[in-house]
Amino acid sequence: MTGVASFTIRSYRCLDAAGRPVAEPLPPFARDRDALVALYRAMVLTRTFDAKAVALQRTGRLGTYPSCLGQEAVAVGVGAAMRAEDVLLPYAREQGAQLLRGVTLEELFLFWGGDERGSDYAGPRQDFPIAVPVGTHAPHAAGVALAFKLRREPRVAVCVSGDGSTSKGDVYEAMNVAGAWRLPLVFVVTNNQWAISLPRSRQTAAETLAQKAIAAGFEGEQVDGNDVVAVRHRVETALAKARDGGGPHLVEALTYRLSDHTTADDASRYRDDEAVGREWKADPIVRLRAYLTAAAGWTKDDEERLLGECAAEVERAAEAYLARPPQSAASIFDYLHDELPRDLAAQRAAVAAAGDRNPDR
Repeated sequence: MTGVASFTIRSYRCLDAAGRPVAEPLPPFARDRDALVALYRAMVLTRTFDAKAVALQRTGRLGTYPSCLGQEAVAVGVGAAMRAEDVLLPYAREQGAQLLRGVTLEELFLFWGGDERGSDYAGPRQDFPIAVPVGTHAPHAAGVALAFKLRREPRVAVCVSGDGSTSKGDVYEAMNVAGAWRLPLVFVVTNNQWAISLPRSRQTAAETLAQKAIAAGFEGEQVDGNDVVAVRHRVETALAKARDGGGPHLVEALTYRLSDHTTADDASRYRDDEAVGREWKADPIVRLRAYLTAAAGWTKDDEERLLGECAAEVERAAEAYLARPPQSAASIFDYLHDELPRDLAAQRAAVAAAGDRNPDR
């Protein structure tokens, strides 16, 4: 018998759980205090927004919301690595990446409050809206990347999804076509160990999720998803390769979902508090703060000032969201087509008329 193929999945980390460097040399940006503070601020702002969103949902002022608690380093690392001209196709926990790319806090509140204006981004006009269905945006990402290739544009599509998505046909098909056509597409799989209540161990027999890229004909790797320095560095490397014609790449970011799946979930029904408590020791924000303190002179005053700024920024956005008059019921039709078909136009007119007769509807 002759072996015909073999592969190795590499794993990357720059900072350990205590914030100590474990890879030398560190990426150049990791020696730039301003760059590190920007990453840290983005993670703190994301967590502050997250806590406010949960509080608004619990008091009936926001819809069902998926917390990104504990996963901030993945989204922030991705957002920091991307260029403005790239296109982000997010799943539901990429708040940190969206904020770095110019989506506003108020827009995020609007989206999770059920207002379509939350997807009409003031900043990244070509970034896709949040994809709540699992994995359905992966074929869209392949289409975006194909457009870049056909137009000969040095741009990259970035598709972020969870570990559960890698068991979906949509994702396999998108990866297959990306490999076959060598598309400028980077898949980031946020492996937070849980697909709602299904643990990673019961979802797939694959030793890593990164190796699923091998079957599609391109490289996959793992990165410590609680190490924002490593995430940014590895995603930047993958983006550079894709931008230069090297084809797609998959980055599996290992992290943990410290929260319930959404505010409609009770994770205590399928996992124990002791296991979650152990994962808190790998908190990505604590890790980068420790490194900032040791290597860049981050002080208690710096910390208190930043926390105050982020809290004030989130509160202003929440107040603006709550003060925004709701859309009319008829507006549900306004985001379906550039020009409504006749039957839908008639329905819209009927809903609008009903709303005029009963303004409270």
